[in-house]
Amino acid sequence: MRRRDLVGWGPYSLMVAAGALSAEPAPQTAPSKSTATAGTPGLEPHMRYVDLDTQLVVAGGGLAGVCTAIAAARHGTKVVLIQDRSRLGGNSSSEVKMHVVGASNHKARPGWRESGLLEEIRLDDAANNPQRCWELWDLLLYDKVISEPNITLLLETAIYSAEMKDGKIHTVLARSDKSEHIYRIRAGMFVDATGDSRLGLEAAAEMRTGREGRAEFGESLAPEKGDHQTLGSSILFTSRLYPHAMPFTPPKWARKLGPEHLKFRQITSWEYGYWWIEWGGDHDLVHDNEKIRYELLRIVMGVWDYIKNSGEFPEARTYALDWVGMMPGKRAGRRLMGDHIVTQPEVIAGGPYPDAVAYGGWPLDDHTGMDFDHSERPPLNSIRIENPYNLPLRAMYSKNVPNLMMAGRNISCSHVAFTSARVMATCAVVGQAVGTAAALCVEKGILPRELAAEPKLVSSLQQRLLRDDQTILGLKNEDPDDLARKASVGASAEDGDAKAMLILSGVTRDIPKQAIHHWAAPLSKEGAWIELRWPQVQRIREVQITFDSGFQRELTLTSQNAINNGIVRAPQPETAKDYTLSAGGKTLIAVTDNHQRLRRHKFEPFETSALRLHITASQDNELARVFEIRCYA
Repeated sequence: MRRRDLVGWGPYSLMVAAGALSAEPAPQTAPSKSTATAGTPGLEPHMRYVDLDTQLVVAGGGLAGVCTAIAAARHGTKVVLIQDRSRLGGNSSSEVKMHVVGASNHKARPGWRESGLLEEIRLDDAANNPQRCWELWDLLLYDKVISEPNITLLLETAIYSAEMKDGKIHTVLARSDKSEHIYRIRAGMFVDATGDSRLGLEAAAEMRTGREGRAEFGESLAPEKGDHQTLGSSILFTSRLYPHAMPFTPPKWARKLGPEHLKFRQITSWEYGYWWIEWGGDHDLVHDNEKIRYELLRIVMGVWDYIKNSGEFPEARTYALDWVGMMPGKRAGRRLMGDHIVTQPEVIAGGPYPDAVAYGGWPLDDHTGMDFDHSERPPLNSIRIENPYNLPLRAMYSKNVPNLMMAGRNISCSHVAFTSARVMATCAVVGQAVGTAAALCVEKGILPRELAAEPKLVSSLQQRLLRDDQTILGLKNEDPDDLARKASVGASAEDGDAKAMLILSGVTRDIPKQAIHHWAAPLSKEGAWIELRWPQVQRIREVQITFDSGFQRELTLTSQNAINNGIVRAPQPETAKDYTLSAGGKTLIAVTDNHQRLRRHKFEPFETSALRLHITASQDNELARVFEIRCYA
C-alpha cells in the first residue's frame, strides 16, 4: 500500500497518488492524507482505490453544493466536493439551462434579490458574460471552486455507499468510472446537496417523498389525504433565428399535438423552451429517470413540430432548434427530515425562527397532478407569498444522522413549503448557511444539533453570515469585533434621505416599502467621500465595504428574452468602479474597475483615528452609493 501526503496539491495530484498521471501541481489544497492501492481482488479488480481524509464532504455540485463548499472553505475547512456530472451548477448549468430564481419572483418583488455568494457569482457572470453563454457560466462555477485552496473537486464522481459508526457517517464511497477510481473518503461532517438525497439514503437518514395530508401540519394547500405524487421534471430547448426558412421534420416517436394540448400552455416566443413541458410527478423520479427523459423529449419534439408545422406561427418559419436538453431538470425528490419541518403556515408568517440563517420568497408553486398529460388543467397552482420568510438551521441537519447536514431542495420541509423553498437562488443561500455552519461545527468540535441548541453559537453563526453578506430577515450587524460600530461618520455630501450615518445601521440592503440603509452622494469632478472617525486611535488590518449592486433589478443568466429585458448584462450601474482607502493622508489602496458588491481589503496593521473611502467613479451612475463599512483588528 502506497501513501503520500498531498497538502498543497489538488485533484490531479490524487490521480498521481493512484499512479494514473504524471506529477503536476494544481492550484488547490487537497485533504491532509491520501492512500492509493490497485484494485482489490474479488471486488473491483480494474479500479484503483484512493483513501482520502478531510474535514467536510459535500455531495452534489449544484448551486447549493457549490455555495456550501465555498462558504466552508473560506472559513478554513478542508472540503471534498463530489459532483456526478462533468460540470457544476445543476439545473443552472448548460446541461439544463434553467435561469436562477428566488425571493424576488422574477420582477414581481423588486428589491429582494439574494445577496452573499450567489450575488458574487451573478455579478461576475454579468460583467464577464454579456453574450449570455451557458458554458461560460459552467466555467465560472468551476473557477470559483478550484480557486479555493481548501477545496478538492471530484467531477464525474458519484457517491454510492456510506459506512456508519456509532450512528454517524464515518466514510463514504464514491466512484469515477472515467478515471477508474473508487474514493473512500473519511470526514467528521457531511452535507447532502444531491437533490435526490443519495447520501442521506445510504446513511439511512429519515426522509419523506410526496405530499402530506392536510391535517398533519394544518396546511390549506395540502391534499386531504397524503400521497406519493410530486412535481415533475422538465427539458428545455433553445432556438436561433436564420435569414431563410428552416424546415423541421419531427422524429417518428414525437408526440403529435393539437390546440387542445396547449389550451392552458401559452406559446408567445420560441427562443427558449417552456417550463410547462413537465412530466413524471406521478412516477418515481429516480428509478423512472429514463422513462421521464424519453417522454419529455417526445413532448419537446411535439411542441416544436406544432410551432413549426401547425401553421399557427408563420413567423417561426426562419427559426431552428440549436439545443435540446438531454438531462431532465428535476424539481422534486426526497426530502431529509430535520429537527424542524418548515410548513405552509410558517412560510406565510415569515418564519420567525431564533436560528434563522437564510431566506426564501418564491411563491407556493405546486405543479402536482398538472403535468403535460393533464392538459385539461392549468400547469400550476401558484400562490404569491406577501413577504419573504426566514429558514431555520434546524431544518438543515438530519434528525437521526448527527453529522449529516443538507442543502438545496432536500431540506426539511413539508411538500407545500418545499414548493417555495425548492428554487435555486433559495437553495444557494441555504448552501452558504450550511457551509458556514459546518465550518463552525468543525472549528468547535461539535455537531449541528449542538450548534442549534446553543443561543450564543447560533448568534455567532448569524453574525458570520451577515459579515459574509448573507441576508437574514430582522437581523443586523452586531459584531463586537467590528471597530466601525464605535465610530462617527462624516461625508462630502448626502443625497436626500441617504445619510452618511446609515452605513452603520447594520443592514446592508434597502428594505422595500420600509427603509433605506445606504449612503449616497453626488459624484462631483473630485468624486465623493465618506469617513469613519474615532475618538481614540484604532489598530486596523482589514476593511470591508458593501457597495450597491442594484437589488431592485433582476439579475440572472437566461435565454428567455422576456426575462432578460431589464437585466444589465454588464457591471451594475450603481456599483463603485474606482475608489481609494486612505488614513492619515496616506493612500492604503487604490482600486479600479470594481464590479463587486462586497470588497475586503487586508493590510499590514496600521493605526489611525480616521479612515476615508473616496469614490471617484461609479460604473454608470451619478451617485456614490455605499451600504456598509466594517473595520477589523
